[in-house]
Amino acid sequence: MPPLIAQNESALQRLCGEFGVQRLELFGSACTAAFDTSQSDVDFLVEFPAGYDFGPWMSRFVELRQRLAELFGRPVDLVMPAALENRFFRQEADKTRTVIYDGTQVSQVA
Repeated sequence: MPPLIAQNESALQRLCGEFGVQRLELFGSACTAAFDTSQSDVDFLVEFPAGYDFGPWMSRFVELRQRLAELFGRPVDLVMPAALENRFFRQEADKTRTVIYDGTQVSQVA
């Protein structure tokens, strides 16, 4: 796991739970040695469960992106799986995709 993520892992787990994220993957320069801590943004692929309520004007999605940017102290690109339908995007993302959070693996406490 990249250091940037490892340092914030518990806060990231809580954030994903709060927003009902099903799966979160990191991709791009943050997964490589090319990551520049002073300039690079952080790219995430986020998946929500079927029927997820994004709120008016996708407000929950926008809020998640903002909260991730605050957590990591840098701009965040947050894309959904539909972006992978573009084969060129998929080819590039597949080179570095790393699962950061898998909601199916998180135990729920009643």
